Amino acid sequence: MTIALSDINKKLIEQNYKLTSQRQLILDIFLKNLDKHLSAEDVHYIIKQQNSEIGLATVYRTLELLSDLNVLHKIHFGDGKSRYEINQANDETHHHHHLICLNCHKVIEFEEDLLETLETVISKNSKFKIIDHQVKFHGYCEECQKELEDK
Repeated sequence: MTIALSDINKKLIEQNYKLTSQRQLILDIFLKNLDKHLSAEDVHYIIKQQNSEIGLATVYRTLELLSDLNVLHKIHFGDGKSRYEINQANDETHHHHHLICLNCHKVIEFEEDLLETLETVISKNSKFKIIDHQVKFHGYCEECQKELEDK
């Protein structure tokens, strides 16, 4: 699924918000970095490289707003920082899942959704309607495994 700035703008308008120049700049960063999980500090650093004068506090507020509006998906990888990515999920799909390296902190996404059967059983037995789930596996990426074996 490809998401465009016009789609995001429509979503903001539906929720009585405007696509300000600051929001547009921040969203452009995410749209150009779809494969990355950016923190507020990462976004601010990219903004500074573009010679923009948006402050870190504005970045934090904008990321929280866009997360609250479900435009961005907020993720915690256990390192004390919130990270964000464009929310590309819809009612028919789940979010992708993450493999997190404990050594180099690389995050690898994977799409296999092996929890569908478990989700169905849980929903049926508990009469709980599951909307989504997140899975994070912590371990060592291939490069770090080799590095650790060599020590």
